[in-house]
Amino acid sequence: MTNAVGTRAVFGVIVPSTNTVVEHDYWRAALPGITYRSGSMYIPNPVMGNDEDFQALLGQIRTSIDTAVRDVLTAEPDRLVMGMSAETFWGGVAGNAAFELRLRERSGLPVTTGASACRAALEELGCRRIAVFSPYQPIADREVGRFFTEAGFDVAAITGLRCATATDIARVEADRLREVVADIDGPDVQAIVQVGTNLSFVALADQLERELGKPVVAINAATLWHALREHGLDDRAQGAGRLLREH
Repeated sequence: MTNAVGTRAVFGVIVPSTNTVVEHDYWRAALPGITYRSGSMYIPNPVMGNDEDFQALLGQIRTSIDTAVRDVLTAEPDRLVMGMSAETFWGGVAGNAAFELRLRERSGLPVTTGASACRAALEELGCRRIAVFSPYQPIADREVGRFFTEAGFDVAAITGLRCATATDIARVEADRLREVVADIDGPDVQAIVQVGTNLSFVALADQLERELGKPVVAINAATLWHALREHGLDDRAQGAGRLLREH
Protein backbone atom coordinates (compact mmCIF):
# COMPACT_ATOMS: atom_id res chain seq x y z
CA MET A 1 0.00 0.00 0.00
CA THR A 2 1.45 3.37 -0.99
CA ASN A 3 2.22 6.04 1.58
CA ALA A 4 3.81 9.48 1.95
CA VAL A 5 7.29 8.32 0.89
CA GLY A 6 6.33 5.29 -1.17
CA THR A 7 3.91 7.22 -3.33
CA ARG A 8 4.10 4.68 -6.15
CA ALA A 9 5.14 1.43 -4.48
CA VAL A 10 6.26 -0.15 -1.23
CA PHE A 11 8.37 -3.27 -1.68
CA GLY A 12 8.88 -5.71 1.18
CA VAL A 13 12.43 -7.04 0.90
CA ILE A 14 13.31 -10.32 2.61
CA VAL A 15 17.02 -10.54 3.46
CA PRO A 16 19.27 -12.69 5.64
CA SER A 17 20.40 -10.87 8.79
CA THR A 18 23.97 -11.16 7.45
CA ASN A 19 23.20 -9.17 4.28
CA THR A 20 24.37 -5.56 4.03
CA VAL A 21 24.30 -5.11 0.24
CA VAL A 22 20.75 -5.58 -1.09
CA GLU A 23 19.19 -2.52 0.52
CA HIS A 24 22.23 -0.41 -0.38
CA ASP A 25 21.88 -1.40 -4.04
CA TYR A 26 18.15 -0.67 -4.13
CA TRP A 27 18.43 2.74 -2.48
CA ARG A 28 21.40 3.60 -4.70
CA ALA A 29 19.10 3.43 -7.73
CA ALA A 30 17.36 6.54 -6.32
CA LEU A 31 13.91 5.78 -7.69
CA PRO A 32 11.40 8.48 -6.72
CA GLY A 33 8.30 7.30 -4.92
CA ILE A 34 9.63 3.76 -4.33
CA THR A 35 10.38 2.71 -0.77
CA TYR A 36 11.50 -0.54 0.85
CA ARG A 37 10.80 -2.28 4.12
CA SER A 38 13.13 -5.14 4.97
CA GLY A 39 12.28 -8.29 6.87
CA SER A 40 15.28 -10.09 8.31
CA MET A 41 15.90 -13.84 8.38
CA TYR A 42 17.92 -14.55 11.53
CA ILE A 43 21.24 -16.28 10.74
CA PRO A 44 22.97 -17.06 14.07
CA ASN A 45 25.68 -19.18 12.41
CA PRO A 46 26.90 -17.67 9.11
CA VAL A 47 29.50 -20.38 8.38
CA MET A 48 29.28 -21.77 4.82
CA GLY A 49 32.79 -23.11 4.28
CA ASN A 50 31.80 -26.42 2.67
CA ASP A 51 28.76 -28.18 1.22
CA GLU A 52 27.52 -29.37 4.61
CA ASP A 53 27.85 -25.90 6.12
CA PHE A 54 26.01 -24.41 3.18
CA GLN A 55 23.10 -26.80 3.64
CA ALA A 56 23.00 -25.86 7.32
CA LEU A 57 22.88 -22.18 6.34
CA LEU A 58 19.90 -22.89 4.09
CA GLY A 59 18.27 -24.62 7.03
CA GLN A 60 18.53 -21.40 9.03
CA ILE A 61 16.93 -19.48 6.16
CA ARG A 62 14.07 -21.96 5.92
CA THR A 63 13.50 -21.80 9.66
CA SER A 64 13.34 -18.01 9.82
CA ILE A 65 11.73 -16.93 6.54
CA ASP A 66 8.15 -17.13 7.82
CA THR A 67 8.95 -14.74 10.66
CA ALA A 68 10.66 -12.32 8.27
CA VAL A 69 7.63 -12.35 5.98
CA ARG A 70 5.29 -11.91 8.95
CA ASP A 71 7.23 -8.88 10.13
CA VAL A 72 7.46 -7.16 6.75
CA LEU A 73 3.75 -7.59 6.10
CA THR A 74 3.02 -5.20 8.97
CA ALA A 75 4.25 -2.39 6.68
CA GLU A 76 1.55 -3.35 4.13
CA PRO A 77 3.87 -3.68 1.11
CA ASP A 78 2.66 -4.07 -2.47
CA ARG A 79 5.09 -6.88 -3.37
CA LEU A 80 7.63 -9.19 -1.78
CA VAL A 81 11.15 -9.16 -3.20
CA MET A 82 13.54 -11.92 -2.17
CA GLY A 83 16.86 -10.34 -1.22
CA MET A 84 18.47 -13.78 -1.07
CA SER A 85 19.08 -16.05 -4.00
CA ALA A 86 20.35 -19.57 -3.28
CA GLU A 87 17.03 -20.88 -1.99
CA THR A 88 15.23 -19.56 -5.07
CA PHE A 89 17.41 -21.67 -7.40
CA TRP A 90 17.10 -24.84 -5.30
CA GLY A 91 15.25 -27.64 -7.02
CA GLY A 92 15.50 -26.11 -10.48
CA VAL A 93 12.59 -24.47 -12.26
CA ALA A 94 10.00 -26.49 -10.34
CA GLY A 95 11.68 -25.70 -7.02
CA ASN A 96 11.58 -21.97 -7.68
CA ALA A 97 7.94 -22.16 -8.77
CA ALA A 98 7.02 -24.01 -5.57
CA PHE A 99 8.96 -21.50 -3.47
CA GLU A 100 7.13 -18.59 -5.10
CA LEU A 101 3.77 -20.29 -4.63
CA ARG A 102 4.39 -20.84 -0.91
CA LEU A 103 5.29 -17.18 -0.43
CA ARG A 104 2.30 -15.94 -2.41
CA GLU A 105 0.00 -18.11 -0.34
CA ARG A 106 1.55 -16.92 2.93
CA SER A 107 1.57 -13.25 2.03
CA GLY A 108 -1.23 -12.73 -0.48
CA LEU A 109 1.25 -10.67 -2.52
CA PRO A 110 3.07 -11.02 -5.83
CA VAL A 111 6.64 -12.23 -5.39
CA THR A 112 9.95 -11.51 -7.10
CA THR A 113 12.72 -14.09 -6.68
CA GLY A 114 16.31 -13.99 -7.85
CA ALA A 115 15.87 -17.04 -10.06
CA SER A 116 12.80 -15.71 -11.86
CA ALA A 117 14.31 -12.24 -12.17
CA CYS A 118 17.52 -13.52 -13.76
CA ARG A 119 15.55 -15.70 -16.15
CA ALA A 120 13.31 -12.80 -17.19
CA ALA A 121 16.31 -10.49 -17.54
CA LEU A 122 18.18 -12.87 -19.84
CA GLU A 123 15.08 -13.41 -21.95
CA GLU A 124 14.60 -9.64 -22.20
CA LEU A 125 18.24 -9.21 -23.23
CA GLY A 126 18.02 -12.03 -25.77
CA CYS A 127 20.90 -14.04 -24.27
CA ARG A 128 21.02 -17.84 -24.19
CA ARG A 129 24.66 -18.84 -23.70
CA ILE A 130 25.74 -17.61 -20.28
CA ALA A 131 28.56 -17.83 -17.74
CA VAL A 132 27.62 -17.65 -14.07
CA PHE A 133 29.45 -16.97 -10.83
CA SER A 134 28.43 -17.00 -7.18
CA PRO A 135 29.89 -16.74 -3.68
CA TYR A 136 28.67 -20.30 -3.01
CA GLN A 137 29.98 -23.78 -2.47
CA PRO A 138 29.74 -26.48 -5.19
CA ILE A 139 26.45 -27.89 -3.90
CA ALA A 140 24.73 -24.56 -4.51
CA ASP A 141 26.43 -23.91 -7.84
CA ARG A 142 25.02 -27.20 -9.09
CA GLU A 143 21.52 -26.03 -8.20
CA VAL A 144 22.08 -22.68 -9.92
CA GLY A 145 23.33 -24.44 -13.04
CA ARG A 146 20.39 -26.82 -12.93
CA PHE A 147 17.89 -23.96 -12.83
CA PHE A 148 19.38 -22.13 -15.79
CA THR A 149 19.71 -25.33 -17.83
CA GLU A 150 16.10 -26.32 -17.15
CA ALA A 151 15.03 -22.78 -18.07
CA GLY A 152 16.55 -23.26 -21.52
CA PHE A 153 19.92 -21.56 -21.17
CA ASP A 154 23.28 -22.93 -22.24
CA VAL A 155 25.60 -22.63 -19.24
CA ALA A 156 29.11 -22.32 -20.64
CA ALA A 157 30.72 -21.99 -17.20
CA ILE A 158 29.75 -21.71 -13.56
CA THR A 159 32.02 -21.12 -10.61
CA GLY A 160 31.76 -20.18 -6.95
CA LEU A 161 33.99 -17.99 -4.82
CA ARG A 162 33.66 -20.45 -1.92
CA CYS A 163 33.21 -17.74 0.71
CA ALA A 164 33.78 -19.06 4.23
CA THR A 165 30.87 -17.20 5.84
CA ALA A 166 27.78 -15.36 4.71
CA THR A 167 29.24 -12.09 6.01
CA ASP A 168 32.47 -12.66 4.08
CA ILE A 169 30.48 -12.41 0.85
CA ALA A 170 30.17 -8.65 1.31
CA ARG A 171 33.95 -8.38 1.78
CA VAL A 172 34.90 -9.64 -1.69
CA GLU A 173 36.79 -6.85 -3.44
CA ALA A 174 36.20 -5.57 -6.96
CA ASP A 175 39.58 -6.87 -8.19
CA ARG A 176 38.62 -10.43 -7.23
CA LEU A 177 35.28 -10.07 -9.00
CA ARG A 178 37.03 -8.84 -12.12
CA GLU A 179 39.28 -11.90 -12.01
CA VAL A 180 36.41 -14.35 -11.81
CA VAL A 181 34.55 -12.65 -14.66
CA ALA A 182 37.68 -12.86 -16.82
CA ASP A 183 38.02 -16.56 -15.95
CA ILE A 184 34.49 -17.51 -17.04
CA ASP A 185 34.05 -15.15 -19.99
CA GLY A 186 34.70 -16.16 -23.58
CA PRO A 187 33.90 -15.08 -27.13
CA ASP A 188 30.92 -17.45 -27.26
CA VAL A 189 29.44 -16.22 -23.96
CA GLN A 190 26.53 -13.85 -24.56
CA ALA A 191 26.06 -12.70 -20.95
CA ILE A 192 27.70 -12.89 -17.54
CA VAL A 193 25.34 -13.59 -14.62
CA GLN A 194 26.16 -13.00 -10.95
CA VAL A 195 24.11 -14.58 -8.17
CA GLY A 196 24.46 -14.18 -4.41
CA THR A 197 22.80 -11.00 -3.18
CA ASN A 198 25.45 -10.05 -0.60
CA LEU A 199 28.10 -9.62 -3.30
CA SER A 200 28.60 -5.94 -4.08
CA PHE A 201 28.57 -6.12 -7.87
CA VAL A 202 25.95 -3.78 -9.35
CA ALA A 203 28.25 -0.80 -10.01
CA LEU A 204 31.08 -3.01 -11.26
CA ALA A 205 28.70 -4.89 -13.55
CA ASP A 206 27.77 -1.57 -15.15
CA GLN A 207 31.46 -0.87 -15.81
CA LEU A 208 32.16 -4.37 -17.11
CA GLU A 209 29.30 -4.20 -19.60
CA ARG A 210 30.94 -1.22 -21.24
CA GLU A 211 34.35 -2.91 -21.24
CA LEU A 212 33.21 -6.33 -22.46
CA GLY A 213 30.49 -5.19 -24.84
CA LYS A 214 27.94 -7.68 -23.50
CA PRO A 215 25.31 -7.83 -20.75
CA VAL A 216 26.55 -8.41 -17.21
CA VAL A 217 23.56 -9.20 -15.02
CA ALA A 218 23.96 -8.45 -11.31
CA ILE A 219 21.25 -10.21 -9.35
CA ASN A 220 20.31 -7.19 -7.23
CA ALA A 221 19.78 -5.12 -10.37
CA ALA A 222 17.74 -7.98 -11.86
CA THR A 223 15.40 -8.31 -8.87
CA LEU A 224 14.81 -4.57 -8.67
CA TRP A 225 14.14 -4.43 -12.43
CA HIS A 226 11.76 -7.38 -12.22
CA ALA A 227 9.84 -5.94 -9.27
CA LEU A 228 9.44 -2.60 -11.03
CA ARG A 229 8.35 -3.98 -14.39
CA GLU A 230 5.97 -6.53 -12.87
CA HIS A 231 4.47 -3.66 -10.86
CA GLY A 232 3.91 -1.66 -14.04
CA LEU A 233 6.69 0.86 -13.37
CA ASP A 234 9.05 1.83 -16.20
CA ASP A 235 11.66 3.73 -14.17
CA ARG A 236 15.19 3.74 -15.56
CA ALA A 237 18.34 3.96 -13.44
CA GLN A 238 21.88 4.95 -14.30
CA GLY A 239 24.95 3.11 -13.06
CA ALA A 240 23.15 -0.18 -12.49
CA GLY A 241 23.64 -1.87 -15.85
CA ARG A 242 21.94 -2.08 -19.22
CA LEU A 243 18.88 -3.84 -17.84
CA LEU A 244 17.74 -0.95 -15.64
CA ARG A 245 19.02 1.68 -18.04
CA GLU A 246 17.48 0.47 -21.30
CA HIS A 247 14.78 -2.15 -20.62
